[in-house]
Amino acid sequence: MFKRYATMAKQFTKIGKDIAIAVKSGGPDPATNARLRLVMQNAKAVNMPKDRVDAAIQKAAGKNDASNFEEITYEGKGPGGVTIVVETATDNPTRTIADLRVIYDRAGGAVGKTGSSDYLFERKGVFRVNTTGVSMDDLELEGIDAGLESIDPGEENDAMLYCGFSDFGAMQKFLEEKKIEVIEAKLTRIPNSYTALNAEQKADFDKMMDKLEENEDVQEVYHNLQEADEE
Repeated sequence: MFKRYATMAKQFTKIGKDIAIAVKSGGPDPATNARLRLVMQNAKAVNMPKDRVDAAIQKAAGKNDASNFEEITYEGKGPGGVTIVVETATDNPTRTIADLRVIYDRAGGAVGKTGSSDYLFERKGVFRVNTTGVSMDDLELEGIDAGLESIDPGEENDAMLYCGFSDFGAMQKFLEEKKIEVIEAKLTRIPNSYTALNAEQKADFDKMMDKLEENEDVQEVYHNLQEADEE
């Protein structure tokens, strides 16, 4: 139960930062701020109460709000040479990089130069949509012009749509015009190659992931660990 509450708190904190960044960059009106609309949909997907979402928007739009989160990506190597990319939203980069260096160092890894791991990952846009009443054939055909690359049907009335990084905005606009409900959406990093670990290294890796997930500045963590079903 406590772990579930901790996970929920982390999700709400992440969404709160996303809201602040979206409002600062595009204003508090979701009708004219596409990024804010997506964040609000993601908030709904994790069951964040509407009053908390509204409060976060109002706070970010307020004249007295001094928060200024900066989005910074850190790259590095973890146990056994696994590449780990950490996306952060921070109001204190000095604190963030110091905390990350401690986490990487204790796991036997090191933070590297920005851009040093770009070739190991491909950035993609991912949209989870409600497919109730939607013709999947039409969606696949018409979505190509908006950058749709593939569709992964879900078990229920949903599906995952994948597009290129640069087509994220076009895909969002396409889905809105077609009145297809977006349950959640994000940009992700998909590994082009993988690194395998032995049992001891995997244990160290898992501990490192826990520490990264607990850090208040960390928004997303990506890695190229080779899972059992990828061997």
